[in-house]
Amino acid sequence: MELWHKAIGYREVVEIRKFETKDMVKRLGTLPPIKVFINNHPIANPVAIFNPSFIVKSGDIAEIYARIIVGYYLYVSAITRMEVPLSDILEGTISINYYSSELAVYPSTRYDIWGCEDPRVYALNGKIYMTYAGRNVNYFQKPAAPESVLPITATPENNHRYWSKQYVHVLKDEERKWVVHDKDAFMARLAGRLLLFHRPRLVTNTYHLAVSEVVLPSKCESTPCKAVSENTIEVMPPASFESKLGWAVPITISSSRAVLLVHGVDRDIGAYRVLGVELTYAGDGVVVNAVTPFYIMEPRTPYELYGDRPFTVFPAGAQIVDGNVVISYGAADYMIGFGLVDFSELMSALDRGRLY
Repeated sequence: MELWHKAIGYREVVEIRKFETKDMVKRLGTLPPIKVFINNHPIANPVAIFNPSFIVKSGDIAEIYARIIVGYYLYVSAITRMEVPLSDILEGTISINYYSSELAVYPSTRYDIWGCEDPRVYALNGKIYMTYAGRNVNYFQKPAAPESVLPITATPENNHRYWSKQYVHVLKDEERKWVVHDKDAFMARLAGRLLLFHRPRLVTNTYHLAVSEVVLPSKCESTPCKAVSENTIEVMPPASFESKLGWAVPITISSSRAVLLVHGVDRDIGAYRVLGVELTYAGDGVVVNAVTPFYIMEPRTPYELYGDRPFTVFPAGAQIVDGNVVISYGAADYMIGFGLVDFSELMSALDRGRLY
């Protein structure tokens, strides 16, 4: 089923990719759930904390937002916030210290009552936004109900301690009936257009790495209100050895160009690995400029190989610090991991898979 137009380079990019890894990410340290305290909830420690995003605030403070689980019955998630000195991450002391956190986003609407998952926190037009996956009131319906998981975008208040759920992202009416889940989302501005990077799963059980234009409503009677995505373009398909791809946050964005991390899930054991992509948006379409022909990161440490989801590295945050990309990621769906890769080395890997 062909719902959307394809990016320039959509088919060519698959021919470049190989099922191999050249792991170039230095592991900086981990933050397990036992070392995180929740100061606004009676349960002192989460059962699991993973898939973190982060921003760097003034004073070299990393503000981390991570998905937490406090019980396994229905695996309902919330998002916790903590502030960590950036030096703790870069110097590895993150692995030995203890940190206080607070619930920042938790189930409260029909769109996320069964879980707030996998936040992406990012700057847009000088403001901070968070987009996360909301499991809605129909999530546990069998067979799966349309739109049972949708991206929700929130904005901060009270020095980022409270987040207001502003928008739930939906496709055009004629496309909505095909979407079961839509995840791995964030907004960005390229070529003067407000875009949503997202990964819909359709009723055909196929996954589509996509970019859409976002139309924000001028007026909302109640929040979150629907923000419609249109002019959707599929960026690249999974390779023959993969079941799906998903976006992390971008590493860099210029006026029309973005360098991003993407996760790929293999068809054999469901392992999550990481690759890099460079694309441009010209206002009328997406061009896939380059892809790393190999994965740049894969599970290799014990905490990445064993956990609630074995063989998983799930990047959800990336910031450039002194010419290096600091990556925050979920390790085996159980704890937070941090890694570092030289940005010039990453760009060299992209040059090896350059199309345009």
